[in-house]
Amino acid sequence: MPTFIEAMRDADFIFIDGNIFKTRYLRIPDETTQADDIILEAQHEDTEVELTRFDIDQAIPLEAGFFRLKNGMVVRFIAATIIH
Repeated sequence: MPTFIEAMRDADFIFIDGNIFKTRYLRIPDETTQADDIILEAQHEDTEVELTRFDIDQAIPLEAGFFRLKNGMVVRFIAATIIH
């Protein structure tokens, strides 16, 4: 099962709590990434989501590529080739 960081590589979309968001910014964390650094920005209609390193640390893998974040969000990364 891939880690959260592996799953987010090359993601065009992110499924968050039942909605599909378009990924606008994606940064793979490294050893210089701080807890408050933005890792992901995504948008669905007028709703924008920003996730920081703190938000994604210790994400819990669930079934079928889903992850539960510390804040309770359930997310899954999607590549454009999967969308029909």
